[in-house]
Amino acid sequence: MIELKNDRLDFSFPNVHPEAACRIDFQRTLRIPDDNRDYPLPPGLGSFPLQHVDDFKDAVPADWIRHGGVFLPMYQAEALWINFGGSYPCAVKIAAGKINAVTGKTWRNPLARKRQDYVVVPEQPWLDGFAVSRGMIRQFVAMPLGAGYTAEEQLTGTAEHGGVQIVVYPMKAAVYEKLRAAEARRGAGDALMCCDAQPCPSMGLAPGGLMRQEIYDDDYGVEAWDQTAGSRCFVHLLNSLGYLSVTGHRPPQPPPTAADYTRAGLPWFEYFDAERKALEGAAKLAGLDSVAAKSIKKGAGIIADNGPIGTPKVKSLGPAGAVREGEF
Repeated sequence: MIELKNDRLDFSFPNVHPEAACRIDFQRTLRIPDDNRDYPLPPGLGSFPLQHVDDFKDAVPADWIRHGGVFLPMYQAEALWINFGGSYPCAVKIAAGKINAVTGKTWRNPLARKRQDYVVVPEQPWLDGFAVSRGMIRQFVAMPLGAGYTAEEQLTGTAEHGGVQIVVYPMKAAVYEKLRAAEARRGAGDALMCCDAQPCPSMGLAPGGLMRQEIYDDDYGVEAWDQTAGSRCFVHLLNSLGYLSVTGHRPPQPPPTAADYTRAGLPWFEYFDAERKALEGAAKLAGLDSVAAKSIKKGAGIIADNGPIGTPKVKSLGPAGAVREGEF
């Protein structure tokens, strides 16, 4: 079951286990410079507003009605990151325009057995972009479908789907209870700590600037996930002007530039978990043109707000619940 609550998608699987649930929201953020330098994690600037497709059937494209799901507004060249929540382990597959964000392969519902094509929640706290190499992603950046920028168009030559596709599989109840019992025996308590002007212009996600982020290996193995109980959601991306036309609601104000944010002395972030193994990136995704590179190839010039940001203030983050003992 999927519910929309407070601009958040709540996935729950009561038929698997009373605690089986996962939360996903889409965070507004800074678009990092697309200059082939790598950057730390930008901040979350609040959740994008989510709307039910079915509440606006008379205003959205017919294929949106067929796909169902939800939609959110984005400005052209605006960035987002995907935030995961919940303590019950789940395998989450993310695609953009039906291109898998971890492997670069076309969408398939089942979890891949040979090469991991999903993230594990809660070990993976967020996903900011397309996995291009070990410890490195290219930021999710919204661009209009049909202009040739999106990962979908670069890999398939078509602008058919756009948006973001999600499927969530909960851990099998028997595996979860076995893990929880093992945690209890180790004295860990009962908490399992593992895990623009058209009437309705659709958008897709293109690869932006390079960011330091690891995508972690699945320590449980593909057999731990109950693939008979998955839930899918299609998240459509709508140009911000189209969002006003469709819903009558104004979209959020444009986010600050990365340079303005840095000049204000506000923090960027780095997340590191020494106990987790990071996946390799995907050669298919590494070979894509970034938004800046594609813009130059198309003769559109240099993209706006892509200059240097100065020296960022970086805060280190670690796994949730970790406490540093320090010296006595």
